[in-house]
Amino acid sequence: MKRLLREPLLHFLLLGAALFGLYSFTQAGRTAPASSKQIQLTLDELAQLALLFQAQWRREPTPEELTRLIENKVQNEVLYREALAMGLDKDDEIVKRRLAQKMEFLAEDVAALRDPTVDELRAWFEKNAARFALSPRASFRHLYFSPDRRGDRARDEAARALLKLAGKSGDWPGASALADPFMFQDHYGDRSFEELANLFGPPFAQAVLDLTPGSWRGPIESGYGWHLVWVDSITPGRVPPFEEVEPDVKAEWMAERRADAKRKAFEAMRARYEVVLPAGRKP
Repeated sequence: MKRLLREPLLHFLLLGAALFGLYSFTQAGRTAPASSKQIQLTLDELAQLALLFQAQWRREPTPEELTRLIENKVQNEVLYREALAMGLDKDDEIVKRRLAQKMEFLAEDVAALRDPTVDELRAWFEKNAARFALSPRASFRHLYFSPDRRGDRARDEAARALLKLAGKSGDWPGASALADPFMFQDHYGDRSFEELANLFGPPFAQAVLDLTPGSWRGPIESGYGWHLVWVDSITPGRVPPFEEVEPDVKAEWMAERRADAKRKAFEAMRARYEVVLPAGRKP
């Protein structure tokens, strides 16, 4: 019982009940408004207001603060009802989009009610394994030849530098003296095609992944200029086992079910309507 009396939620409920009772007492004797003009707040709604306040401010609201929260909720409800009475919701694209979004959320909620079994996920993964394929990855170092510094000679000078690198290792100390400073890194470890494409462009990324590790190769063009590349290692692409990507498989399965539920729900609603276009216009 002592623990229950110390529970903050109980304090919120009691505070809300007291305010609700005070409001009822102050309204006693007055003519009750028509039901369509009543704004009823339940104890659950009052508790929710208090809990939202506590989540934001890390403390319980004072009676005055809770009263302001209630008044704000009442104000929103009054404005909402008056707007409906004036027909302001009619032909409003923002209102239409918001209601359409809520319908989609309802369809998603219905689709997310049931979690898939492991067997269902495994069977779905086997049919959609390509979605989870891991792209090949490369670790490499490069020498950069700048068109800004060398002009049209950049590629040819990179080719001549490649001859000087014949038989040299990737970490040969004299390599950097043959090239120009690069604004980013000289070495990139374990990068995917997508990462390399974002950094240097897709043609460069594909060219690097096609190289055989263990020798200087090039020149290879990127969005920055020309490069000589030493590939340390290439990790081939692969489809991971189900156990390795099970959480991702579940997320994709759920997303597909939600999309399917939304599609079926819309098709059922759409079937109840006929679209009429202006004369002479084909649907």
